Amino acid sequence: MSILTSRMQAVQSPLIPIIGELIRSHPGTISLGQGVVYYNPPPEATARLSQFLTDSENHKYKAVRGIAPLLQAIEAKLQGDNGIEINEQNCIAVTAGSNMGFMNAVLAITNPGDEIIIQTPYYFNHEMAIVMASCHPVLVATDNDYQLRPDAIARSITERTKAVVTISPNNPTGVVYSEAALREVNQLCSDSGIYHISDEAYEYFTYNGVKHVSPGAFPNSREHTISLYSLSKAYGFASWRIGYMVMPNHLLDSVNKVQDTILICPPVISQYAALGALQAGVGYCKEHIQAIAAVRQLALESLKGLDGLCAIAPADGAFYFFLKVHTPMDAFELVERLIREHRVAVMPGTTFGMDDGCYLRIAYGALQKETVVAGIKRLVGGLQTILKSGN
Repeated sequence: MSILTSRMQAVQSPLIPIIGELIRSHPGTISLGQGVVYYNPPPEATARLSQFLTDSENHKYKAVRGIAPLLQAIEAKLQGDNGIEINEQNCIAVTAGSNMGFMNAVLAITNPGDEIIIQTPYYFNHEMAIVMASCHPVLVATDNDYQLRPDAIARSITERTKAVVTISPNNPTGVVYSEAALREVNQLCSDSGIYHISDEAYEYFTYNGVKHVSPGAFPNSREHTISLYSLSKAYGFASWRIGYMVMPNHLLDSVNKVQDTILICPPVISQYAALGALQAGVGYCKEHIQAIAAVRQLALESLKGLDGLCAIAPADGAFYFFLKVHTPMDAFELVERLIREHRVAVMPGTTFGMDDGCYLRIAYGALQKETVVAGIKRLVGGLQTILKSGN
């Protein structure tokens, strides 16, 4: 019991529920906190539910990897949208969101005490999963624009390193990593005999003509690349908990063991809905992403009011901005004051591993134009008031 307690005490507590409680305690607060989209799943997804209900066999356990029609639909999507071909070297597993895909990967490739390299700022659930598996997250700082530093990654590899994690488009910064940098990291993993875990949950969310690149499509990458995808963002599926992973075939047995133990099988009703979503296709996502792009532009214009008070790095993906606030104030204290005094909520950078200053993540995907304008106006005014008052 003491070993279990010690391991879990090392895992950070997620801040989103804490921020959520603060929001509930201060009615009228506009949330620029949690990373969700404003729109619902496509009609094709919900239309599949009646098909699910007509077959009584659907109420029983199904295949650990996912139902065959969905696996086939995902294979077609991967080839068409990502340039990833499924053959004898790789395979697909449907997961309960890409978070579970990441946990599957960590448990499949590591032993306790092994190391996994993640970039800072990191996605907090990745860091938490690594610690839960009794492994060590090795933090490598990105550059001033939150882009990858392959040389620094190379210097951080040891005999205990099992993988390098990249997230592009990125949570929490919104940056999109260049193809050249991703190729360099992927080749580095191949040369070092380790895995490249590529989280691509925001694959469709890019702006200004910037293109998303899937490392799993690079030549000779199949044997060492694990690609993670999710329907949560692109198809408004956050609560349906459905995603999928592409992995080398030699990991399938281990991943099956993890899924069978934790999940038995991905929720079948969600798999049917996912079939409908993939039938609707990327066109459904892109229509809504155009609206988010307009919201993004409004947010950028409003954030100009923070010139001199904050630094905002260029961000051409996802639906986040990551602010470095020029203040010695603790980030969580600042977040609390913004909620209590100005009725606007953001996420503190500390939860993303940024302890060397005051950072805030702004999420704008869940809101309509009018709400974003009001929320950013409150944020700008709140930061101006708090920072200029000096207390």
